[in-house]
Amino acid sequence: MQRFAWWLGVVTMAGSVWAQEPTTIAVIPKGTTHEFWKAIHAGARKAAEETGVNIIWKGPLREDNREEQIKVVEDMIVRKVNGIVLAPLDDTALRAPVHDAVRRGIPVVIIDSDLKSDRYVSFVATDNREGGRRGAQRLAEVLGGKGRVVMLRYAEGSASTMNREEGFLEEIRKHPGIEVVSANQYGGATTETAYRASENLLAPYKKDGQLTIDGIFCVNESTTFGMLRALQDGGLAGKVRFVGFDVSPKLLEALQAGQMDGLVVQNPYRMGYLGVKTMVAHLRGEPVEKRIDTGVALVTRENLDTPEIQAVLRPALEALR
Repeated sequence: MQRFAWWLGVVTMAGSVWAQEPTTIAVIPKGTTHEFWKAIHAGARKAAEETGVNIIWKGPLREDNREEQIKVVEDMIVRKVNGIVLAPLDDTALRAPVHDAVRRGIPVVIIDSDLKSDRYVSFVATDNREGGRRGAQRLAEVLGGKGRVVMLRYAEGSASTMNREEGFLEEIRKHPGIEVVSANQYGGATTETAYRASENLLAPYKKDGQLTIDGIFCVNESTTFGMLRALQDGGLAGKVRFVGFDVSPKLLEALQAGQMDGLVVQNPYRMGYLGVKTMVAHLRGEPVEKRIDTGVALVTRENLDTPEIQAVLRPALEALR
């Protein structure tokens, strides 16, 4: 009897230790090099500190490595993490591993870019179509409602940027005086590929050292910065109306220098923060919203220093220091 009581005590103590093991959440970005993802990481870390959970931050280096991101998800399933917060590189390719995680009892919160599935807990992201519309509105405004414009896309399969592209084209069509002369080129996953794509896109519209187009829209950080570099290297920065997407110190410098006319800005810090907070709430049995909009803003030279815009910019920029 005494031996049984002793064994029961050991089992109870072991169970107590097990119950006290911290919750572990995997946060899997599309890539790890762009400033956008660093800000998401900072927000996720802050949420982890506040809720007392552990996070594992792991993703592919480049934003075009679908196979690597799938392997990361599969690895987290094998490690039996308590939950996954995922920014899917491809809205179709990541569906199977997400469904596998859910079947194995690991819930998934999707951030940044949507997935063609309804098996996730919540979708925490920017209203990307609205972001594209904001970009079109700003470009139309600075062009006075007329001119020839081009759009540089990001990559096929990326739901977030596809929605921005569609939103831009929908809104720009409302201005009959504006003609979209190119909207089928892709910049790719890095600033280097975007730089080369930008040079190729601009080449047919160069004449006597000037551009025969009036406006440019780019849909994410890498395409915006790649285009900015191409314009700067060609001595064309500030000579064409240019609206981009996302923020970094170098893009803000270009905006302040008059080389850009606007930046459509997300709130990546808030996205990472709410992604983890939403997962923790779900794991604790609390109700969560199926879709959570993290907000979008248009930054210009005129409103850059306003409290509203600084409230959006400051957390992301501080996370990059």
